[in-house]
Amino acid sequence: MKRVFGALVVALFAAVAVTATWPSVLRVEREFPFAQIVALRPLLIGAFVAIAAFFLLLSLGRRIRAFCLWIVVVSLVAAVGGAATLAVRGLGAETLPEKTADSIRVMTWNTAGAATDAETIAETAVAMQADIVALPETTMDTGRAVAVAMGERGRPMWAHVDSYDGPDSWAANSTALLISPELGDYAVIESEAAGTSNTTIVPSAVAMPVDGDGPVVIAVHAVAPRPEEMSSWRSDLQWLADQCATDDVIMAGDFNATLDHMARLGIDDADVGRCHDAARSTGNGGIGTWPTDLPAPLGAPIDHIMATDAWRATGSVVISSLDDSGSDHRPLVVQYTRR
Repeated sequence: MKRVFGALVVALFAAVAVTATWPSVLRVEREFPFAQIVALRPLLIGAFVAIAAFFLLLSLGRRIRAFCLWIVVVSLVAAVGGAATLAVRGLGAETLPEKTADSIRVMTWNTAGAATDAETIAETAVAMQADIVALPETTMDTGRAVAVAMGERGRPMWAHVDSYDGPDSWAANSTALLISPELGDYAVIESEAAGTSNTTIVPSAVAMPVDGDGPVVIAVHAVAPRPEEMSSWRSDLQWLADQCATDDVIMAGDFNATLDHMARLGIDDADVGRCHDAARSTGNGGIGTWPTDLPAPLGAPIDHIMATDAWRATGSVVISSLDDSGSDHRPLVVQYTRR
Protein backbone atom coordinates (compact mmCIF):
# COMPACT_ATOMS: atom_id res chain seq x y z
CA MET A 1 0.00 0.00 0.00
CA LYS A 2 2.86 2.39 0.82
CA ARG A 3 4.43 1.75 -2.58
CA VAL A 4 1.15 2.46 -4.34
CA PHE A 5 0.70 5.67 -2.38
CA GLY A 6 4.28 6.68 -3.12
CA ALA A 7 3.80 6.01 -6.82
CA LEU A 8 0.66 8.15 -6.84
CA VAL A 9 2.47 11.01 -5.11
CA VAL A 10 5.33 10.82 -7.63
CA ALA A 11 2.85 10.77 -10.51
CA LEU A 12 1.01 13.78 -9.09
CA PHE A 13 4.27 15.66 -8.56
CA ALA A 14 5.34 14.87 -12.12
CA ALA A 15 2.02 16.19 -13.44
CA VAL A 16 2.41 19.41 -11.45
CA ALA A 17 6.03 19.80 -12.60
CA VAL A 18 5.11 19.40 -16.27
CA THR A 19 2.16 21.79 -15.98
CA ALA A 20 4.22 24.43 -14.16
CA THR A 21 7.17 24.17 -16.55
CA TRP A 22 5.25 23.78 -19.82
CA PRO A 23 1.70 25.00 -19.08
CA SER A 24 0.84 25.19 -22.79
CA VAL A 25 0.86 21.38 -22.87
CA LEU A 26 -2.46 21.44 -21.00
CA ARG A 27 -3.48 24.85 -22.40
CA VAL A 28 -3.37 26.55 -19.01
CA GLU A 29 -0.63 29.10 -19.77
CA ARG A 30 -3.14 31.93 -19.35
CA GLU A 31 -4.91 30.49 -16.32
CA PHE A 32 -4.37 31.24 -12.63
CA PRO A 33 -2.04 30.20 -10.97
CA PHE A 34 0.06 28.71 -13.78
CA ALA A 35 0.40 32.04 -15.60
CA GLN A 36 1.95 33.56 -12.49
CA ILE A 37 4.19 30.55 -11.76
CA VAL A 38 5.77 30.32 -15.21
CA ALA A 39 6.29 34.09 -15.50
CA LEU A 40 9.45 33.89 -13.39
CA ARG A 41 10.84 30.77 -15.04
CA PRO A 42 14.39 31.16 -13.62
CA LEU A 43 13.02 31.13 -10.06
CA LEU A 44 10.90 28.10 -10.95
CA ILE A 45 14.03 26.34 -12.14
CA GLY A 46 15.75 27.24 -8.88
CA ALA A 47 12.81 25.85 -6.92
CA PHE A 48 13.07 22.49 -8.70
CA VAL A 49 16.81 22.37 -8.08
CA ALA A 50 16.19 23.04 -4.38
CA ILE A 51 13.56 20.29 -4.24
CA ALA A 52 15.97 17.88 -5.92
CA ALA A 53 18.72 18.70 -3.41
CA PHE A 54 16.35 18.31 -0.45
CA PHE A 55 15.04 14.92 -1.53
CA LEU A 56 18.52 13.76 -2.43
CA LEU A 57 19.44 14.27 1.23
CA LEU A 58 16.29 12.47 2.32
CA SER A 59 17.20 9.54 0.09
CA LEU A 60 19.95 8.67 2.56
CA GLY A 61 17.14 7.12 4.55
CA ARG A 62 16.78 3.58 3.32
CA ARG A 63 13.02 3.16 3.65
CA ILE A 64 12.09 6.10 1.46
CA ARG A 65 15.08 6.03 -0.90
CA ALA A 66 13.22 4.94 -4.02
CA PHE A 67 10.47 7.51 -3.50
CA CYS A 68 12.96 10.31 -2.89
CA LEU A 69 15.09 9.43 -5.90
CA TRP A 70 12.05 9.52 -8.17
CA ILE A 71 11.22 13.01 -6.87
CA VAL A 72 14.85 14.00 -7.54
CA VAL A 73 14.65 12.69 -11.12
CA VAL A 74 11.37 14.50 -11.85
CA SER A 75 12.70 17.75 -10.34
CA LEU A 76 15.92 17.63 -12.34
CA VAL A 77 14.07 16.88 -15.58
CA ALA A 78 11.82 19.91 -14.96
CA ALA A 79 14.81 22.11 -14.07
CA VAL A 80 16.84 21.03 -17.12
CA GLY A 81 13.83 21.42 -19.40
CA GLY A 82 13.15 24.90 -18.07
CA ALA A 83 16.78 25.91 -18.44
CA ALA A 84 16.86 24.58 -22.00
CA THR A 85 13.80 26.67 -22.82
CA LEU A 86 15.54 29.81 -21.59
CA ALA A 87 18.74 28.92 -23.44
CA VAL A 88 16.89 28.49 -26.73
CA ARG A 89 15.22 31.89 -26.29
CA GLY A 90 18.53 33.57 -25.54
CA LEU A 91 20.45 34.37 -22.39
CA GLY A 92 21.99 37.67 -23.31
CA ALA A 93 23.28 39.69 -26.27
CA GLU A 94 24.75 42.96 -25.07
CA THR A 95 25.48 44.88 -28.26
CA LEU A 96 23.59 46.22 -31.26
CA PRO A 97 24.94 46.20 -34.81
CA GLU A 98 26.04 49.51 -36.27
CA LYS A 99 23.04 51.53 -37.37
CA THR A 100 22.81 52.13 -41.10
CA ALA A 101 20.67 54.31 -43.36
CA ASP A 102 18.39 51.33 -43.98
CA SER A 103 17.81 50.46 -40.32
CA ILE A 104 15.60 51.81 -37.56
CA ARG A 105 15.76 51.36 -33.81
CA VAL A 106 12.80 50.83 -31.50
CA MET A 107 12.93 51.35 -27.74
CA THR A 108 10.36 50.51 -25.10
CA TRP A 109 10.46 51.43 -21.43
CA ASN A 110 7.68 51.29 -18.86
CA THR A 111 8.71 54.38 -16.92
CA ALA A 112 6.45 53.84 -13.87
CA GLY A 113 5.09 57.34 -14.17
CA ALA A 114 6.96 60.03 -12.27
CA ALA A 115 9.53 57.49 -11.07
CA THR A 116 11.62 58.15 -14.19
CA ASP A 117 12.37 61.74 -15.22
CA ALA A 118 12.04 62.97 -18.78
CA GLU A 119 15.72 63.87 -19.10
CA THR A 120 16.81 60.31 -18.32
CA ILE A 121 14.35 58.88 -20.82
CA ALA A 122 15.47 61.34 -23.51
CA GLU A 123 19.17 60.77 -22.89
CA THR A 124 18.69 57.02 -23.15
CA ALA A 125 16.60 57.22 -26.32
CA VAL A 126 19.10 59.57 -27.99
CA ALA A 127 22.06 57.44 -26.94
CA MET A 128 20.34 54.40 -28.45
CA GLN A 129 19.49 56.36 -31.64
CA ALA A 130 15.83 55.40 -31.28
CA ASP A 131 13.39 56.20 -34.09
CA ILE A 132 10.36 54.83 -32.24
CA VAL A 133 9.97 55.05 -28.45
CA ALA A 134 7.09 53.33 -26.65
CA LEU A 135 6.57 54.57 -23.09
CA PRO A 136 3.82 52.81 -21.09
CA GLU A 137 2.83 54.58 -17.86
CA THR A 138 4.04 57.91 -19.23
CA THR A 139 1.78 60.96 -19.08
CA MET A 140 1.12 63.41 -21.88
CA ASP A 141 3.24 66.10 -20.20
CA THR A 142 6.17 63.74 -19.71
CA GLY A 143 5.91 62.36 -23.23
CA ARG A 144 6.05 65.87 -24.69
CA ALA A 145 8.93 66.78 -22.40
CA VAL A 146 10.86 63.75 -23.64
CA ALA A 147 10.20 64.75 -27.26
CA VAL A 148 11.40 68.30 -26.59
CA ALA A 149 14.53 67.06 -24.81
CA MET A 150 15.31 64.67 -27.66
CA GLY A 151 14.87 67.49 -30.16
CA GLU A 152 17.29 69.65 -28.19
CA ARG A 153 19.79 66.80 -28.48
CA GLY A 154 19.45 66.69 -32.25
CA ARG A 155 16.89 63.89 -32.53
CA PRO A 156 13.42 65.45 -33.10
CA MET A 157 10.36 63.31 -32.41
CA TRP A 158 6.60 63.64 -32.72
CA ALA A 159 4.84 62.83 -29.44
CA HIS A 160 1.55 60.92 -29.42
CA VAL A 161 -0.31 59.96 -26.25
CA ASP A 162 -3.29 57.73 -25.61
CA SER A 163 -5.01 57.87 -22.23
CA TYR A 164 -8.10 56.75 -20.34
CA ASP A 165 -10.09 58.82 -17.89
CA GLY A 166 -9.07 58.10 -14.32
CA PRO A 167 -7.13 59.42 -11.36
CA ASP A 168 -4.56 61.94 -12.51
CA SER A 169 -2.04 60.39 -10.13
CA TRP A 170 -2.26 57.00 -11.83
CA ALA A 171 0.23 57.30 -14.68
CA ALA A 172 -0.79 53.85 -15.98
CA ASN A 173 -3.79 55.65 -17.50
CA SER A 174 -1.47 57.02 -20.19
CA THR A 175 0.86 55.54 -22.79
CA ALA A 176 3.18 57.81 -24.77
CA LEU A 177 4.55 57.03 -28.22
CA LEU A 178 7.34 59.00 -29.88
CA ILE A 179 8.01 58.62 -33.61
CA SER A 180 10.73 60.21 -35.73
CA PRO A 181 9.48 62.60 -38.45
CA GLU A 182 11.69 60.63 -40.85
CA LEU A 183 9.08 57.86 -40.75
CA GLY A 184 6.36 60.27 -41.88
CA ASP A 185 3.29 61.72 -40.21
CA TYR A 186 1.17 59.61 -37.88
CA ALA A 187 -2.22 59.85 -36.23
CA VAL A 188 -3.29 57.95 -33.11
CA ILE A 189 -6.58 56.06 -33.37
CA GLU A 190 -9.09 57.22 -30.78
CA SER A 191 -9.64 54.45 -28.25
CA GLU A 192 -11.93 53.54 -25.42
CA ALA A 193 -11.46 51.34 -22.37
CA ALA A 194 -13.81 48.63 -23.55
CA GLY A 195 -11.46 46.06 -25.01
CA THR A 196 -12.94 46.52 -28.48
CA SER A 197 -10.78 49.32 -29.85
CA ASN A 198 -7.95 49.02 -27.32
CA THR A 199 -6.62 47.15 -24.33
CA THR A 200 -9.09 47.00 -21.46
CA ILE A 201 -7.77 48.57 -18.26
CA VAL A 202 -4.67 50.53 -19.30
CA PRO A 203 -4.29 52.02 -22.78
CA SER A 204 -2.17 51.12 -25.78
CA ALA A 205 -1.44 53.76 -28.41
CA VAL A 206 -2.16 52.74 -32.00
CA ALA A 207 -0.53 55.07 -34.54
CA MET A 208 -1.40 54.83 -38.23
CA PRO A 209 0.80 56.39 -40.93
CA VAL A 210 -0.84 59.39 -42.58
CA ASP A 211 1.89 59.66 -45.20
CA GLY A 212 5.31 58.16 -45.78
CA ASP A 213 6.09 54.44 -45.81
CA GLY A 214 6.33 53.82 -42.08
CA PRO A 215 4.66 50.84 -40.38
CA VAL A 216 1.61 50.80 -38.17
CA VAL A 217 3.09 51.37 -34.69
CA ILE A 218 1.49 50.14 -31.47
CA ALA A 219 2.77 51.20 -28.06
CA VAL A 220 1.55 48.31 -25.91
CA HIS A 221 0.34 48.21 -22.34
CA ALA A 222 -1.63 45.12 -21.33
CA VAL A 223 -3.03 44.86 -17.83
CA ALA A 224 -1.05 42.75 -15.35
CA PRO A 225 -2.39 39.20 -14.74
CA ARG A 226 -3.61 39.78 -11.21
CA PRO A 227 -6.13 37.17 -10.08
CA GLU A 228 -8.98 39.66 -10.34
CA GLU A 229 -7.90 40.82 -13.82
CA MET A 230 -7.23 37.48 -15.55
CA SER A 231 -10.13 37.85 -17.98
CA SER A 232 -9.06 41.37 -18.98
CA TRP A 233 -5.45 40.23 -19.34
CA ARG A 234 -6.43 37.40 -21.68
CA SER A 235 -8.61 39.81 -23.64
CA ASP A 236 -5.72 42.27 -23.96
CA LEU A 237 -3.36 39.61 -25.35
CA GLN A 238 -5.94 38.49 -27.88
CA TRP A 239 -6.58 42.11 -28.89
CA LEU A 240 -2.86 42.59 -29.49
CA ALA A 241 -2.74 39.45 -31.60
CA ASP A 242 -5.62 40.82 -33.67
CA GLN A 243 -3.77 44.11 -34.25
CA CYS A 244 -0.83 42.25 -35.72
CA ALA A 245 -2.80 40.78 -38.60
CA THR A 246 -1.63 43.11 -41.37
CA ASP A 247 1.67 43.05 -43.23
CA ASP A 248 3.51 46.05 -41.79
CA VAL A 249 3.24 46.37 -37.99
CA ILE A 250 5.66 47.08 -35.15
CA MET A 251 4.46 46.57 -31.57
CA ALA A 252 6.51 47.61 -28.55
CA GLY A 253 5.73 47.94 -24.88
CA ASP A 254 4.76 46.23 -21.66
CA PHE A 255 2.83 43.10 -22.61
CA ASN A 256 2.77 41.88 -19.00
CA ALA A 257 3.31 38.45 -20.54
CA THR A 258 6.23 36.20 -21.38
CA LEU A 259 6.52 34.05 -24.48
CA ASP A 260 5.03 31.19 -22.46
CA HIS A 261 1.79 33.11 -22.09
CA MET A 262 1.63 33.80 -25.83
CA ALA A 263 1.43 30.16 -26.89
CA ARG A 264 -1.35 29.64 -29.44
CA LEU A 265 -1.71 33.39 -30.11
CA GLY A 266 0.54 33.38 -33.17
CA ILE A 267 -0.30 32.65 -36.79
CA ASP A 268 1.93 30.08 -38.49
CA ASP A 269 5.33 30.38 -36.75
CA ALA A 270 4.78 33.89 -35.33
CA ASP A 271 4.45 34.71 -31.62
CA VAL A 272 1.48 37.11 -31.50
CA GLY A 273 -0.71 37.37 -34.57
CA ARG A 274 1.76 37.74 -37.43
CA CYS A 275 4.37 39.41 -35.22
CA HIS A 276 7.67 37.83 -34.19
CA ASP A 277 9.45 38.58 -30.93
CA ALA A 278 12.71 40.38 -31.71
CA ALA A 279 14.46 39.55 -28.43
CA ARG A 280 14.01 35.82 -28.98
CA SER A 281 15.36 35.97 -32.55
CA THR A 282 18.40 38.02 -31.47
CA GLY A 283 19.49 36.18 -28.32
CA ASN A 284 17.70 38.07 -25.52
CA GLY A 285 14.40 36.22 -25.21
CA GLY A 286 15.25 34.79 -21.80
CA ILE A 287 16.51 38.01 -20.20
CA GLY A 288 14.22 39.64 -17.65
CA THR A 289 12.95 43.17 -18.15
CA TRP A 290 11.01 43.16 -14.85
CA PRO A 291 11.49 43.66 -11.93
CA THR A 292 14.70 45.61 -11.56
CA ASP A 293 14.98 44.27 -7.99
CA LEU A 294 16.09 40.96 -9.52
CA PRO A 295 19.17 40.53 -11.72
CA ALA A 296 18.18 40.49 -15.40
CA PRO A 297 18.86 36.75 -15.87
CA LEU A 298 16.41 35.98 -13.03
CA GLY A 299 13.62 38.35 -14.03
CA ALA A 300 10.57 38.03 -16.27
CA PRO A 301 10.82 39.08 -19.94
CA ILE A 302 7.43 40.79 -20.09
CA ASP A 303 8.44 43.81 -22.20
CA HIS A 304 8.64 43.03 -25.91
CA ILE A 305 9.27 44.51 -29.31
CA MET A 306 7.64 42.62 -32.16
CA ALA A 307 7.17 43.08 -35.88
CA THR A 308 5.68 41.37 -38.89
CA ASP A 309 7.74 39.78 -41.67
CA ALA A 310 8.16 43.19 -43.31
CA TRP A 311 10.95 43.75 -40.78
CA ARG A 312 14.03 41.72 -39.84
CA ALA A 313 15.49 42.11 -36.35
CA THR A 314 19.27 42.38 -36.52
CA GLY A 315 20.04 42.96 -32.84
CA SER A 316 18.62 43.76 -29.42
CA VAL A 317 19.77 44.80 -25.97
CA VAL A 318 18.19 44.85 -22.53
CA ILE A 319 19.64 47.85 -20.67
CA SER A 320 20.52 46.94 -17.08
CA SER A 321 22.62 50.01 -16.29
CA LEU A 322 19.49 52.06 -15.47
CA ASP A 323 18.09 49.79 -12.75
CA ASP A 324 18.38 52.62 -10.21
CA SER A 325 16.60 55.18 -12.41
CA GLY A 326 13.26 54.74 -10.64
CA SER A 327 11.27 52.40 -12.86
CA ASP A 328 10.84 48.72 -12.02
CA HIS A 329 11.22 47.87 -15.74
CA ARG A 330 14.33 47.78 -17.91
CA PRO A 331 14.47 49.44 -21.34
CA LEU A 332 14.59 47.14 -24.35
CA VAL A 333 16.02 48.29 -27.68
CA VAL A 334 15.81 46.49 -31.04
CA GLN A 335 17.31 47.29 -34.42
CA TYR A 336 15.31 46.44 -37.55
CA THR A 337 15.91 46.57 -41.28
CA ARG A 338 13.24 46.30 -43.95
CA ARG A 339 13.16 43.04 -45.84
